[in-house]
Amino acid sequence: MNEKISVHPRFLRNPRSIVLELLSPAKDLECGIAAINCGADAVYIGAPKYGARAAVGNLVADIEKLINYAHKFWAKVYVTVNTIIYDEELEDVQNLIHQLYKIGTDAIIIQDMGILEMDIPPIPLFASTQAHNYSLEKIKFLEEVGFQRIILARELSLEQIKEIKESAKVDLEFFVHGSLCVCFSGQCYFSYATTGRSANRGECSQPCRLFYSLEDANGKTIIEDKYLLSLKDLNLSSHLKEMVEAGITSFKIEGRLKDINYIKNITGFYRQKLDEIMNGDKSLQKSSSGKVFFTFNPDPDKTFNRGYTEYFLKGNTKNIASINTQKSLGKYIGKVKIIGKDYFEVNTTEKFVNDDGICFFDSRDVMQGMILSKVIDNRIYTNELDGLSIGTKIYRNRDHQFTKELSRDNTKRKIEAFIEIEEEVDRLLIYATDEDNNKISYEYMFEIIPAKDPAKFLETIEKQFKKSGDSIFEVKDVKIIFAEPFFIPIAKINEMRRAVLDLLETDRIKNFPRQIVEIQKTNIPYPERKLTYLGNVVNRKAKQFYERHGVENIENGFELLKETKDKIILTSKYCIKEQLNLCPFETDGFNVKDIKEPLFLKFNRKKYQLEFNCKKCEMSIIL
Repeated sequence: MNEKISVHPRFLRNPRSIVLELLSPAKDLECGIAAINCGADAVYIGAPKYGARAAVGNLVADIEKLINYAHKFWAKVYVTVNTIIYDEELEDVQNLIHQLYKIGTDAIIIQDMGILEMDIPPIPLFASTQAHNYSLEKIKFLEEVGFQRIILARELSLEQIKEIKESAKVDLEFFVHGSLCVCFSGQCYFSYATTGRSANRGECSQPCRLFYSLEDANGKTIIEDKYLLSLKDLNLSSHLKEMVEAGITSFKIEGRLKDINYIKNITGFYRQKLDEIMNGDKSLQKSSSGKVFFTFNPDPDKTFNRGYTEYFLKGNTKNIASINTQKSLGKYIGKVKIIGKDYFEVNTTEKFVNDDGICFFDSRDVMQGMILSKVIDNRIYTNELDGLSIGTKIYRNRDHQFTKELSRDNTKRKIEAFIEIEEEVDRLLIYATDEDNNKISYEYMFEIIPAKDPAKFLETIEKQFKKSGDSIFEVKDVKIIFAEPFFIPIAKINEMRRAVLDLLETDRIKNFPRQIVEIQKTNIPYPERKLTYLGNVVNRKAKQFYERHGVENIENGFELLKETKDKIILTSKYCIKEQLNLCPFETDGFNVKDIKEPLFLKFNRKKYQLEFNCKKCEMSIIL
């Protein structure tokens, strides 16, 4: 009977549309489900081992549960296996990938090219940003060897992205929100060099979030005890349309270490932003199904952030570091207008409540903070008035009411469905179609009992079929074709509705469009003939891969080097001299001529030399 089901006009999709994906992080199953409920088209989550956030590995069984949930909405789940891999781990990684394929994983995110030499199932591979996907030549090479998606380096500008899209057909993913690494991804050895914990093994100790002093060659202190390598957080929400036009189709939120409230809030915020763009351009559509019904108002300022930056999307940008703190600023509220004996007031329309957390910078630019315990008519009572003065900027980095709102959040995601009910002799034929054109039919045998109030009965059956309850569907239309209305108990109507929607959900899962991709080995030349330790080659299969692609000289990765003195351990587009207004090409900043290079970062008794490549506008740290 399925052939009788027609497609409701509202559910027809444009096959020529550009498909956009909102990609959210998940540290665990709970966060993944929350991301899907709040509108994520896809979720990325760590494998049990070998993910670039070692602290948040997940059981294969939990990943499978997340996949099963996501696929109901035709959302996808990508699993990170994006560390470098040692020889003794190769077989374990290969077995893991087979497990992940078996449970329905939609793609594996990898850094180590040795995986392409393994016997792996036909699963899509995404090139992690840890693979340092910065140059057009590298990206075209990765496309040609079989990667289905390239996760671009965060340092790229819109113009560079456009250039890449013009020359490469591969799917492009870009970070739009979250914490920023100061170093080019995959090229940072600072943590391993100082603590033995490798960022390329998912164990970064975050030395960039420590405070440093900057000294010149004469030992002169230029700036003392500041978080000179700690960047603000990324927020590109006002540039999403430009990014679509540049060729980005997957918009990625950083945060596999973040809590569930962060996931809900930021996913919800970007869902609304992307929906707004798609509503204004019918050539765009989202990659998954369903509409989100929010029970809170997303606001990224109310979630952990160190202040926001657009990074290098529009070219070189100043003030991208948060040198006075590596902690969360939260939302700017207003300035202090009154200070009393044991209270102060802020010039704001925002309302404070007990248990809010606020912070501010004192006269030495040191962050101070407090948890509010007594607020009366927005007057904040406290004995901690030191550091406050009239005009001090106040930020709220813990919003008690918003946190409560998110904690009891009951946001739902619903897929539109259309139901048609026809009478045929002694039975009802019920047809259901969803927004992706999945179709089912259901028969119900009944004893004909004339309806006492035909109009009332038709109203009742329509009303009951539109009650989708806890199902994943929102029944938008019910069409009833009866020769003569008859009576059916409400309990039976509800039973029919549940059966129909259960069948439709089962059909959705069965019809989920899984992508199968076989990697074919090629001999396409790699853009370089020599690989230094920056190539991160630490196993025999990775070496085989590069040799097959024409690389003649391959140095071991940093973690295998016996001698690392004088090696570059961090390279960044961020420049301390520019941040401090000391760039000789852009400013006549005070005392620039009095500063003797090379410059050094000093932490306790250890010094690290800085090297500046002004032609590329890059800064490096040398061990």
